[in-house]
Amino acid sequence: MSEPLAERLRPRTLDEYVGQQHLVGENAVLRRMIESGKISSFILWGPPGVGKTTLAQIIAHRLETPFYTLSAVSSGVKDVREVIERAQKSTFFNSGSPILFIDEIHRFSKSQQDSLLAAVERGTITLIGATTENPSFEVIRPLLSRCQLYVLKSLEKDDLLALLDRAVHKDVVLKERNIQLKETDALLRYSGGDARKLLNILELVVDSRGDGDVVVTDDFVKETLQQNPLAYDKDGEMHYDIISAFIKSIRGSDPDAALYWMARMIEGGEDPEFIARRLIISASEDIGLANPNALLLANAAFDAVMKIGWPEARIPLAETVVYLATSAKSNSAYLGIDAALAEVRQSGNQPVPLHLRNAPTQLMRQLGYSDGYKYSHDYPNHFVTQQYLPDALASARFWHAQHTSSEENLYKRMLQFWGDRFKDE
Repeated sequence: MSEPLAERLRPRTLDEYVGQQHLVGENAVLRRMIESGKISSFILWGPPGVGKTTLAQIIAHRLETPFYTLSAVSSGVKDVREVIERAQKSTFFNSGSPILFIDEIHRFSKSQQDSLLAAVERGTITLIGATTENPSFEVIRPLLSRCQLYVLKSLEKDDLLALLDRAVHKDVVLKERNIQLKETDALLRYSGGDARKLLNILELVVDSRGDGDVVVTDDFVKETLQQNPLAYDKDGEMHYDIISAFIKSIRGSDPDAALYWMARMIEGGEDPEFIARRLIISASEDIGLANPNALLLANAAFDAVMKIGWPEARIPLAETVVYLATSAKSNSAYLGIDAALAEVRQSGNQPVPLHLRNAPTQLMRQLGYSDGYKYSHDYPNHFVTQQYLPDALASARFWHAQHTSSEENLYKRMLQFWGDRFKDE
């Protein structure tokens, strides 16, 4: 049985490699590294089908050093340790470290990733990892700090067209057929920048014609595939791109864009609970005190999603999206807690002032705990001036009002109570 087209056309050298010129073009960082024969550990991050595994295999063919491959889907800590032991035995004086390529490294657990650390640090192995997920979330920090990170991009139109031309004219099987690429828009759209998917689609289209001539048109491709060409992988990089566009559209007060990106997620099969959770976060982070009702509505939408499910849940979600996008915006609470956290990390555990401490025992009262505390409800307007922050931070400010119509009332109240302490400079 013949190999799949994508495997037959897999590049063996950098000159055959398509795309990623920022990494493998003339004088680019990875090309220089490969041509010098000196490889340091690195992680390749990019969407499916853009050449991560191929690049690792090119390095394997180019360098005269042992090359080991593991798949994170099927390998465990034991497999990693066995490879490291073999690598130690195969290392010779003055030779480069054996290379360990781990596909889908983001699927490795923390313990599996931990098992790589010492070998990478000592240079027992040179690690090449490939991932479709953001390494910041999926790769442990100690391992990430020991590796360079290179980002691969979805293939451009010219790259994909060049790949199609090579397939039609140079593949050992397809070049024997009379194949005319009359139209390519559907091929490119269905592939979504994924070279492997593009070649698989081309092979399927050609095979559907039997042994006869093949004229590839957009309608022919659509008829053959009979599927929605939307590119959305809820477990991959596109997931993060679309949710980012969704949240930024709400933050930017564009309800049309927000609805569009939510529709993309719905059509792509996204979990409705995930969308609802993101709306709760957006209501707190981006609308905040400018419209506190936003959080109430977002919570109500989450409850509705849990109760009614798809497809009806799209309606309360859409109602909430439009409400959040059209609401006034304030991130003062978000900035306030981050400023307070930064202070805590910088100044450490500052002591609680004695008058704020609880005094459930006689000894504590004798030590001055709770002495001098003023109970706010005993004073006019339920307020009395006293110090609530640690002594070293007595005049610190973390929350700064943003003067939306709703938040302005809060600001004026604080000015009335605290005077110059809350006055904006």
